[in-house]
Amino acid sequence: MGPSVMDLSEHGGAPGIVRFAHHFFHFHLKAGRAGKRRTERGGYTGGVQTAVPPRALFFDLGNVIVPFDIERAYAGFGAVSALPIEEMAKRLRAGDLVQRYECGQVEDEPFFEAFCELTGVRTTFERFCQIWNSIFLPPTLVPEELLEELSRGYTLLLLSNTNAIHYRFLERSYAHIGHFHHHVLSHEAGAQKPERKIYDDALAAAGVQPEEVFFTDDLPENIEAARQLGIDAEVFTGVPDLQRHLENRGVRLSARG
Repeated sequence: MGPSVMDLSEHGGAPGIVRFAHHFFHFHLKAGRAGKRRTERGGYTGGVQTAVPPRALFFDLGNVIVPFDIERAYAGFGAVSALPIEEMAKRLRAGDLVQRYECGQVEDEPFFEAFCELTGVRTTFERFCQIWNSIFLPPTLVPEELLEELSRGYTLLLLSNTNAIHYRFLERSYAHIGHFHHHVLSHEAGAQKPERKIYDDALAAAGVQPEEVFFTDDLPENIEAARQLGIDAEVFTGVPDLQRHLENRGVRLSARG
């Protein structure tokens, strides 16, 4: 789910003050790297369908399957804090509390207590969770029927930077997640994309080699990290492009988004 996708310290803030860093992240691939694909076993070679489709499909979660808007959480926390939103954002940026939480180094209630102390938020744990989860929007980006179809022929793995409160909510709220055979999550893996460890954990969970995988994520730095390991990967830009990428790799689809 993107750069510590739920990291309020990096990706949220007051309108016009704190912006989503990944929405404005400009990543330039070095010459020669952009065209690298799984040519050793017959993979994607520049838009031409090749003989051997991937065995496993890895998906990011936030802003690939489920859209989110960090501003919604800032607005909610702003209503229960004496501090201005920009001051809350400044304090979060200055520390690593959210990152440590998303790497599983802090439990739920200690995180809640530390967050409230840092940001001046005064509320119950239950209300905190409601605001924390308010970033997620009901309409999904990837249709459930596409994931259901893919799950019948390929190993599906969810590879997400997330945290325990968010993930429990997502599992309850989005049936899409049930179609994944494996879930590799930053707060359980103890690492975040684009760190190598979480990709290694994903490969081990799916029981595949890097060249047997296709991966999509909304953040270019996570895609580049995967490519450096030999994983075929593309930035997610929407369902039509995703379907085209899959079909170019020999994945047959009937569901169209």
